[in-house]
Amino acid sequence: MKKILVGMSGGVDSSAAAVILKQQGYEVGGCTMKLVDKQACTEERVCGSSDDIKDAKSVCEKLGIEHFVFDFTELFREKVIDKFAQSYICGETPNPCINCNKYIKFDKMLSTALELGYDGIATGHYANTAYDEKSGRYLLLRPKDRKKDQTYVLYNLTQEQLAHVIFPLCDSDKAANRKLAERYGLVNSRKPDSQDICFVPNGDYAGFICRHTGKSFPAGDYLDTKGNVIGSHEGFIRYTIGQRKGLGMAFGRPVFVCSKNAAENTVTLGSSDDLMSRTVIADNVNLIAVPNIDGEMHITAKVRYNMPDVPGTLSSLPDGKIKVVFDSPVRAAAKGQSLVIYDGDIVIGGGIISDIIK
Repeated sequence: MKKILVGMSGGVDSSAAAVILKQQGYEVGGCTMKLVDKQACTEERVCGSSDDIKDAKSVCEKLGIEHFVFDFTELFREKVIDKFAQSYICGETPNPCINCNKYIKFDKMLSTALELGYDGIATGHYANTAYDEKSGRYLLLRPKDRKKDQTYVLYNLTQEQLAHVIFPLCDSDKAANRKLAERYGLVNSRKPDSQDICFVPNGDYAGFICRHTGKSFPAGDYLDTKGNVIGSHEGFIRYTIGQRKGLGMAFGRPVFVCSKNAAENTVTLGSSDDLMSRTVIADNVNLIAVPNIDGEMHITAKVRYNMPDVPGTLSSLPDGKIKVVFDSPVRAAAKGQSLVIYDGDIVIGGGIISDIIK
C-alpha cells in the first residue's frame, strides 16, 4: 500500500499517525468523520464537532496533505447510537466504540477511501497487524505499549479489512506522539484525550437514552440475590454491572449491582463475591487468527476493556457461540460487553457476551 487515508479525529494520536506515515514515504490524505449532530447532544464536545474538524484540517494543512470531511451521521445513528440505546433498554451493558469500529471506521470509512483511489486506511489506534505466511491469515496484534492497547475494541476486523489497514502507532506511545506533534508545530499537540463516549460527552447515559428514544424508565425494586425486595431504584438503565456508588440508599455494608432485569424493572444487589463468574459465553463471534475453533484452546481473555488478561480454556458451541471457562473467576462480566480472546500478543477473536455462568 502506497496511498493511505488517515482517519483524523482532531486529536494528537491520529495526527501523529499521519506524520509517521509521511516520514515512512506514504502518500497520505486525512479525513474527519462527522458522526453526531450536536443538536442531539448537550455539549459541543462530540465526535466530529466543528472544533475537531478545524483541528484536523489545520494539521493536514501543516503537513501539506488533502483533508476530507465525511458525513456519516445517519449511519452512525443507526449502527451505533440506536444499538447502544436498545442494548441498554434490554438490560445489557454495551460498548459503542466496538460497533463504531465495526460499521463506521473500518467499513464505511475504508470503502469510501478505496472509492477515492486510496490503497487503504490508517487510524491512531494502538495496535499492530501482520501477515502470517504459514496460516495465510492477517493477524491483529497488541502494540508495543501495552498500557495503551486498544485491540479489545478492534476484534471485529475482518481479513479483508486487515489487508487494507495500517496502525502507525504500533511502536509508539502517547508521550512520543505529543513530542512528534510539537516538533511539527501541530495545533493539537497538547489537546487532552477524550474520556467519555463521544456522543454522551457529559457521561449521563440514562439521560441521553431518554432523550434519544423518548422513553421514560420508572423506579423499581432493588432485590438481594435471593429475590427479596430490599429497596427502590430510580430506573434500571441508570445502573451498570459492578456499580457500588450512586445507589441512592445505604445498606449497612458494601453492595454492588450484580444483574438487571429489564422486563421486571429490577436491579439485583450483592457482595463483591456475587460479581465473580467462571464461565462466559459469547455470540456474534468474529475470528481473526483462526478460521474456526477446533477442540479446546488454552488462551487468555478479557470481559472488559480495562482489565488484565485472565487465563482460561476456549471452546466452540454447536450454535456458533464460543465459551471460555476461566482458570480463576473474573469480576463483573456483563451481557452486552465483549469477550475478547488472546494468544500472547495475537488476537484470536471475540464476541458479544450473551450468558454468564457462576
